[in-house]
Amino acid sequence: MGEDEDLLLAVLNSAPAVGGRITEELHAGAAGEFAVRFGGTGSDAELQHLRLMRQVLQDVIRGAEGTTERLTELLSDISLVPEPSPAGIQWRLEADPPKRLAARAALAWSRFAESTPGRLKACANSDCNLFFIDRSRPGTGRWCSMSTCGNRLKARAHASRQRTSRATDAH
Repeated sequence: MGEDEDLLLAVLNSAPAVGGRITEELHAGAAGEFAVRFGGTGSDAELQHLRLMRQVLQDVIRGAEGTTERLTELLSDISLVPEPSPAGIQWRLEADPPKRLAARAALAWSRFAESTPGRLKACANSDCNLFFIDRSRPGTGRWCSMSTCGNRLKARAHASRQRTSRATDAH
């Protein structure tokens, strides 16, 4: 996976659920290190743009309504400038510095969605807020982690079936 795909997953997963509550990792302090790791500055404006882009991309992946308009708005003053050479065309991202990381995350999402449609998913565990790349051969993965979310949901489903079965047997 490339650096921008790593950025995309890091942005998408920067608001994990802990103890059933969504937490925020893109705030001053630790998020500054996050931004710098991916070539950003960690400024408050940059973190704000990352939070806005995260929400829109999460909504896009989940299939929410109205995301195209919101994405268009966030990318309205972003452009790619061609830089031709004998080897081909390289595209240079032009964006105000506070918007650059958010734009890179959006571009990574777009490339990934085009090259591997349906493989970037939200975890099916409603208590989880993480996203993952489904690398299963048939593309049927449902959980960010089988050992964490998958086993929990399977255990809940089994317990529910057992309760239903006992209740049915009692009648």
